[in-house]
Amino acid sequence: MKEILGCIRRADQDFQLIQPGDRVAVGVSGGKDSLMLLYALSLYRRFCKNPYSLTAVTLTIGLGQTDTSAISALCEKLNVPYVVKDTDIGDVVFNQRKEKNPCSLCSKMRRGALTDLCRELNCNKLALGHHRDDALETLFLSMLYEGRIHTFHPSTFLSRSGVTQIRPMVYVPEKHIIRVVNQLKLPVMKSCCPANGFTKREEIKQLLDGICRKYPNARELLLSALQNEDQYGLWFKPKNVSDPPMGK
Repeated sequence: MKEILGCIRRADQDFQLIQPGDRVAVGVSGGKDSLMLLYALSLYRRFCKNPYSLTAVTLTIGLGQTDTSAISALCEKLNVPYVVKDTDIGDVVFNQRKEKNPCSLCSKMRRGALTDLCRELNCNKLALGHHRDDALETLFLSMLYEGRIHTFHPSTFLSRSGVTQIRPMVYVPEKHIIRVVNQLKLPVMKSCCPANGFTKREEIKQLLDGICRKYPNARELLLSALQNEDQYGLWFKPKNVSDPPMGK
């Protein structure tokens, strides 16, 4: 747990993720990553230099009943308010639209619903459970399927909603999350998504696993590439690049 909290503190310092008085909503799907983020941020409140409040939020997606009682019990234990909002996102994506590649549309709809919920709850930050491996997989997905060098940023201001998305676990390796979640016996829910395990992201995960079998420190080096502020500025602006003139 110390390693995960250390990674969160480092990300917070590097990207100024949490400011004094922030009202942070944690998107909790019930998967291992979001539960780990919820647990970690509940602990991080104790020593973060900037005081903040925390609310856990879950979206149901309209594909059968979702039992959130175990998450509710965890939130009560952690002294974190918990809000569940029912949606029909899964029904729209899989039954009405019958998307062949559902992840993109589902992600956009869930993100929109979460930011709307943040506004309803008067939360100015939305914390998501993406970790280091997610960032690297997104980088490969962008290069191989979109032809661009891109991944998500640890902090993104959404101007339409006024909500800032933060990803405090961008430095955390997935293997650490798996180990700590098992140690803590967090109530991981099985995904109800019909596409779970059959996505392009899963293919990229297998590709990265194969690369790491040949080059064991590949993920660490790829993370260093994201942090390299002398080059592309995916996470940090290159040192030799200045802001454009005002009005440009």
